[in-house]
Amino acid sequence: MTKAAGVIALFVATAAHSVGAATFSVPTKTGSGGYAYTPLDPAPVGISFEFFAFPSYFTNVTATSQCLANWKALTGVWPPIRIGGTTQDRASYDAQTSAYVVYSVANAADAPSTLTFGSKFMTLAGTYPGSVVVGLNRGKNNIDNTIAAAKVAVSEVKNLLAIELGNEPEYWKNDKQPIASGTWNPSTDAASQNDWDIRVGNAVGKKAIIQAGNWNSAAPTWGAAQLIATENSTVKQYVRHYAHHNYPGGTIQSLMTHSTTASNVRTNFNADVAAVLKTGKEYVLGETNSVSGGGAAAVSPAFGAALWTMDYTLRATYTNISRTYFHHGTVGNCQYCFWGRYSMGAPYYGAYAAVALMAGASHLTALDSGTSNYAAYAVFDSKGAPMRVLLYNSDYFGGSGTRSTESFTLTGLTSATVKAKRLTAASAASRVDQGSSPTFGGQHFVDGTCEIAGTETYETVTVSGGQATFAVKATEVLLVYL
Repeated sequence: MTKAAGVIALFVATAAHSVGAATFSVPTKTGSGGYAYTPLDPAPVGISFEFFAFPSYFTNVTATSQCLANWKALTGVWPPIRIGGTTQDRASYDAQTSAYVVYSVANAADAPSTLTFGSKFMTLAGTYPGSVVVGLNRGKNNIDNTIAAAKVAVSEVKNLLAIELGNEPEYWKNDKQPIASGTWNPSTDAASQNDWDIRVGNAVGKKAIIQAGNWNSAAPTWGAAQLIATENSTVKQYVRHYAHHNYPGGTIQSLMTHSTTASNVRTNFNADVAAVLKTGKEYVLGETNSVSGGGAAAVSPAFGAALWTMDYTLRATYTNISRTYFHHGTVGNCQYCFWGRYSMGAPYYGAYAAVALMAGASHLTALDSGTSNYAAYAVFDSKGAPMRVLLYNSDYFGGSGTRSTESFTLTGLTSATVKAKRLTAASAASRVDQGSSPTFGGQHFVDGTCEIAGTETYETVTVSGGQATFAVKATEVLLVYL
């Protein structure tokens, strides 16, 4: 699906739509009101699994299947997954091993410096019913080994969406990867990517099979625009879409602040996305999360990070980023993970709320300008009618003092009443593993299983004269069903 139509009016949704600090007019249909409308992928929110840890997530972590199934229950589509990360460029394919992966580490919390994997790894990936992106090694500069692995991926992964050739190549010089032993910069990386795209695509007999790019450093130096400029028609036929990574970091307060999130997405991705849309292909965040390196203990597991997850997902989607893959690293040593063996992570709640907003919708728009603490997103069905609106108060509440409340007013409503679900927690610092779980519509996700527990609760608000007002506390979200 090309999303060029949505990018033209990307900057039109300005403060002119807001009558007061948090008053927003709900468009009567897609294309009206001067807003930018972004077409939605059926499953815009996905998970990235660190390469070496992927088999453990799918065989040793009970919550994995249920957490993914919860999103599928909302959308009707299994969420996309990507298997990759730093360890994909430390991994070599071994056709003789019967194991998923083979490696050794001094500490179970460590990632291996070298590993091998067998065909069973790909067979396991092939059991997943949703789309799969598989990341393979380019750093070691052994294209024959990578082609052998790619052939197994194509034969075993029935829902294979794309193959990614190398993870974050801008770091390979410092990592002493063999392919970067000489001159290594965006130009030499682009030449390498183009060569490998053709050779791997040709070897597996597949067009539109490559997820290109996969950098973490900022565009335009490392970005899709510079790569596209080097591609000839032969390369382009093998590229399915382009990917970038992003880890904004910061404190809980800075991370969850709506204007900061909107600025991060706008500054880092608007121009790069526009370059990709001109080619008619998709742009994805192939790996992302709150803080790099597995997350920060003082930030990533907190409810404030959950709110960032939600807002960041929606702002990225609004910017014509088709899918966002949130990274999951070493099992048991992953502060930003949505789930693990024993405990849920608060960020899963934010991702769930984003999925709940977009589920089954055809288009999304932002009703706010992205310059204040107050956000409003609306989604529309296939006939263009408004379905749901999400209201976000990113004022920071750390747990002490008075928790402020913002009144959000929606105008242009047509029903007599609307119902809503509230995403809330005791404070921005609330953590599931410290006994303070968020709730969404009165419900929570059970530690260790990810099953939904509690009584589902809706709030009902009266509409008068086409408008309704909603009280949203600091560090809180309300999902309104129109």
